[in-house]
Order: sequence, then C-alpha cells, then structure tokens
Amino acid sequence: MIAVREFTVADLEHMPDDGNRYEVIDGELYVTTAPHFEHQAALDQITFALHDWHHATGLGWAVSGIGVIFARNAGVVPDLLWVSDERLAVVTINPETGKQDGKLHAAPDLAVEVVSPGWENEERDREVKLSLYSRRGVREYWIVDRAPRSVEVYRRREAALELAATLTVGDTLTSPLLPSFALPVEQIFRLPGALMP
Repeated sequence: MIAVREFTVADLEHMPDDGNRYEVIDGELYVTTAPHFEHQAALDQITFALHDWHHATGLGWAVSGIGVIFARNAGVVPDLLWVSDERLAVVTINPETGKQDGKLHAAPDLAVEVVSPGWENEERDREVKLSLYSRRGVREYWIVDRAPRSVEVYRRREAALELAATLTVGDTLTSPLLPSFALPVEQIFRLPGALMP
C-alpha cells in the first residue's frame, strides 16, 4: 500500500515563490499557474465594481489574492473575496492565538473564482472549492466562466450552497449580500479592442 501524504497549511510556507498559486484542500495540494490576461481582466472588472460599491456604501471589503485558512488541512486563495465590515474583525482572528494576524481564519461572505481552462481547473472550482466553501459557511459563491461568458451564482440555503442563477450577457449580477450592487455581466467580459474576436 502506498502512503499518501496529507498536506497542511503549514506546508504552504515552504512552497517556492515561483508565480504559482498553492492551495491545500482537504489535505490535497493544488497548484495553479499565473492567470491568463482575460482571466485577470474579468476578475478586475468585478473587483473595480465592488470597490466602487464599497466606496458608495461602506458595507464591506473586496480583496483579491488573500488566503483563507479554514483548517489545518484547508487553506485556499480565492480569486476575490468580500467580507462585510461587521464580520471583518472576527474572521481575521487566529483561533490559535486569539489575535488578529492579517489572515482570514473563517469564511468570507462572498468568494469569487474565475475558471481557468482545463478540466483540472474546472473540477477544482466547480466541485472541490464549491464543496469546501459550502461546508465552511461561505454565504455566496460566484463562478465566472469566460468560455460561455457566464456567472454561476451559488447562495447559501440552510446548510449548503445551491445554484441560484446562471447569468449570461444581457443579465445583471446582483446579490442580497450587496444592497444596490449591480454589474452587467457583459461588462465582466469586456476586453480591449485588440483582443476582441
């Protein structure tokens, strides 16, 4: 029998600084390469819209590239997350020290992932991370897919995240978590003229 090594969040501290993203989900190591231009452009459109909304409302913070430590064997870096002001001080407390350490140690209100090409990336975002976010209490999860130009919106219903809507160009992305926030899906996938098909 071959022993399978279980990775921990502590192992992530020893990963090379090579531009890849390293995550541990249920003890398994996931490695993602640096994002594609269109991936980052879609993510930036959502980030800019959430930042504008935050400056208008002051209701929470959208941050990209920050890790969330759910457990010893579960640490991920969502493409983007949003935490309400009322929860921010609580989710940044390290349960081991009882002090804030600048990392998230509990579920953000909203997690956003932009799917990268390849079945491994699809599986990670649509199955593995959906399961993790559902179990750990994320209230809403957006899966942004550049190929069909769609956004799948999962919302917490009782104890699990469930698909609430699949939005496409012509629809507007809104959320009960974000009063008055509205982002046309078409804007998410807008590209510079030089990159338009």
